[in-house]
Amino acid sequence: MRNRRYGVYKKPMSGKIDSNKSVDDVLREIRKIRSRDSNFRELSLKIHGLICAKCGREFTDKNRHLLTVHHKDGNHRNNPPDGSNWENLCVYCHEDEHSRGELGDYLSDER
Repeated sequence: MRNRRYGVYKKPMSGKIDSNKSVDDVLREIRKIRSRDSNFRELSLKIHGLICAKCGREFTDKNRHLLTVHHKDGNHRNNPPDGSNWENLCVYCHEDEHSRGELGDYLSDER
């Protein structure tokens, strides 16, 4: 599936549930996925530093939670270890980046 605003998304699940898995197994899988996803954030902060790529604001350990990782191609599953698809943006610049498409769509609509 392709979404114009955010890029490529994973296809919806087929609806099949593996009833042989225990609750502990399912929770273990979820934790594994979550830890893998959080690792790319820490790696991006190490590679690119604690600075917003758009506005240049510098962050410290106290306010680093305001620094987010933006995926340049819009695909949040594309996480190369070299960080080539990431840029660190503050929450304000990240919101601005994603709202630009909506504003453009709104302004281009014929009325």
